[in-house]
Parts: sequence; structure tokens; C-alpha cells
Amino acid sequence: MTFLKAAVAALSLVAFTAQAQAASALKEILDSGTLKVGTTGDWNPMTMKDIATNSYTGYDIDVMTELAKDLGVEVEFVPTDWKTLVSGVTAGKYHITGSASISPARAKAAGYTTSYFSLATVPLMLKKNADKFSDWEDLNNADVTVAATLGTTQEKQVKEFFPDAKYKIVEAPARDFQEVLAGRADAHITSNVEAYKLVEKYSQMMVVPVSAPKARTPIAMLLPQDDQVWINYMNTWITLKTEQGFFEDLGKKWQLSN
Repeated sequence: MTFLKAAVAALSLVAFTAQAQAASALKEILDSGTLKVGTTGDWNPMTMKDIATNSYTGYDIDVMTELAKDLGVEVEFVPTDWKTLVSGVTAGKYHITGSASISPARAKAAGYTTSYFSLATVPLMLKKNADKFSDWEDLNNADVTVAATLGTTQEKQVKEFFPDAKYKIVEAPARDFQEVLAGRADAHITSNVEAYKLVEKYSQMMVVPVSAPKARTPIAMLLPQDDQVWINYMNTWITLKTEQGFFEDLGKKWQLSN
């Protein structure tokens, strides 16, 4: 009887594994010849959309182009925004997303790959306000308005970091830094990665010289939570590419550190 139960259990496991592989996004990608990637196109230098040509450039774009090449398929970038990033992958609109901060809220609905780099949050302001703000607590004031973009990690952080300040939450395609440039907010918070690019592009902006960045956060890709076959493949791919120096080289290309 014990042997029979063990045999039935083994057969059940084989059947379950075969079923999981058949239903996996990996099989769909290989069968269709197309890897669908959800990307926002508004996070410099990770993903930037050229409206004129309807094309994308950036760190994430290079990562996904390399992934598609290794899979032997074409890559299709599917436009999304931050507030629908998770629902898009859970609804099957795309097989995977570009880089996203790992958060418990997102992990309730979607799966993550292993992380391949980390970022931290810093505040930005106009240079003309340099004498007003020099650290985090200077922004935590009832007379100060701090902006963030709806659906981003910073939307939650702005309320956590500045409980006494006013908040300006904008919805894509608008961005929080535009509120600062227009004078509708005193500051906004974003990743240190994007901050370097913003101050390079907009000479009137600067990073608030805080004592230290906040909320160091690992970055990974979102994919279907229950698709372990696809998750396993991606984690294996990331491990191999990390050992080969791919992510390190790409980080240098897109200046992910200052």
C-alpha cells in the first residue's frame, strides 16, 4: 500500500509538472516567437519612449533585447504606466515587466525575479531654493509641498517621509518633477538613478544635499506569480548574466551610479 501511494504521488507530481510547463508563459513565448514586455517609457535611464518614432531606449530595453536574443524570439514592448504595471502582468497583457522596485504590496499580486541591482530615494528641488532645504527634515513642514507620481514606490514614501508636509500626487503621463519645474511643488522624490539624469537635463534642478539617501530598495522584474517555470528560467538567466558581467557592463553604460 505504501509503495502504491508513493507511485501515485510520483505520477501526480509528473502530471502537475507537465501541466505547469504547458501553461507557462515560457512555452507561450517560445511557441509564438514573441516576448511581450510591459514598460512605462518614462524612467530615465531605464526606459525612455521616443514619441516621434514610437521606439524605446534605456537600460531595461537593452536587458529585454538581450533576453529575447537568448530566447531566440522577437521582443515587443507594450506601453503601460505605473498604476497599471502590476495589473497588466497579472492580466496577461505582457509576460514580464522592466525594472520595478520590490515591494510587499506588489508581491501580493505578482511574482518577482531575483534582484540585479538596488537604488535609493533622494529629494530634488530648484537650485534657487538651495538655502531653504539641506536635509530631509527641512522638507517635512506644513508650508512645503512634495510631489510624487501615482503608482510609484515614491507615492507611498512621500507620505511616510514627510507626514507634516503637503503632497502633490500626479498621474502619468505627467511626472512629479514637472511640478517642481513649474513651481507647483517645492520638491519631489525619486530614485537616485533618475535623479542623476534629471539634474543633467534640467540645469535649474539639484538634488537636496541630504545626509544620506533613504529606502535602499532592490530592483527586479515582475512576472506572473504562479508561473514557477517562467520564474525559474528568469532567475537562471539573471544568475548567468550576472556572472558574465552583463549587468555590470550595462550599469556603466547607462551610468546607474554617480
